[in-house]
Amino acid sequence: MFRAERFDLVHGHMPISGLLARAAAKRVGVKRIAYTCHGFLFNQPGPWWRRTLSLTLERLGGRMTDVYLTVSEEEADDARRLGIHPHATAVLNGRDPAVFHPDPAARAALRAEFGAEDGDCVIVAVSRLVRHKGYPELLAAMRATPENAVLWVVGERLATDHGEDMGPHFERAAQDLGRRLVTLGYRHDVPRVLAAADVFCLPSHFEGLPRSAIEAMLTGLPVVSTDISGPREMVVPGETGMLVPPMQAPPLAEALSALASDPALRARMGEAGRARALDRFDEAKVVGRTLDLLGL
Repeated sequence: MFRAERFDLVHGHMPISGLLARAAAKRVGVKRIAYTCHGFLFNQPGPWWRRTLSLTLERLGGRMTDVYLTVSEEEADDARRLGIHPHATAVLNGRDPAVFHPDPAARAALRAEFGAEDGDCVIVAVSRLVRHKGYPELLAAMRATPENAVLWVVGERLATDHGEDMGPHFERAAQDLGRRLVTLGYRHDVPRVLAAADVFCLPSHFEGLPRSAIEAMLTGLPVVSTDISGPREMVVPGETGMLVPPMQAPPLAEALSALASDPALRARMGEAGRARALDRFDEAKVVGRTLDLLGL
């Protein structure tokens, strides 16, 4: 929680933590409470009772919120439509263009380090190694892409992650793909890794407004993502990247293959994506919009 002169600002993904934070602020006499939602649990796959409970908690929290912000337009619309808050407003997410940008020196160095060959189209995925980030579909799709398509995976499974272990999926894919699959684990130099790639892929089953895709767009990469809330506000199909149905490998393979086979298309989409990110997702602009809405 960040305390400003006139507000307590709370942000979160889970309804219980967000509700408790706002209740605590109310209890200690905070006059105005601002909240930023980074995704609704009721929009995620799960049993009906969890979705119902989530919506109920969000509505309770909304009653204690003076300024209700979201990171995506769809979430703001959901909050208004479902009675969570009548004036919910999207401020989007942002990243720093001074950190994420094309870097020819890093591109040459890392491609040599990781064994990318001349003519390779490096597809990069950056996320936790969990099922809902779409790795089973991505690994299956890679088997149907051209030989010049290489997948770099940045990330790891956290100790707090639940559900299916992705390890066996990666082991089987490594046997099939050979040098075309490179697992990089946790990295502190993601901007340089992105600069060395050609395509960014985020085949998630659900998202808020993923900052990883913003980072890739600022770096000048076309984005292939699933047609879900969040990414479909970021990617302009056919212009800055491609959107495919979630949890389906064949359409994902088709999109990745099209980009792997067409360097000019990659360059054109990457340039358009960078321009869009600079316009909508520049961190300074997002902070400015937020401060305006808070009257600060």
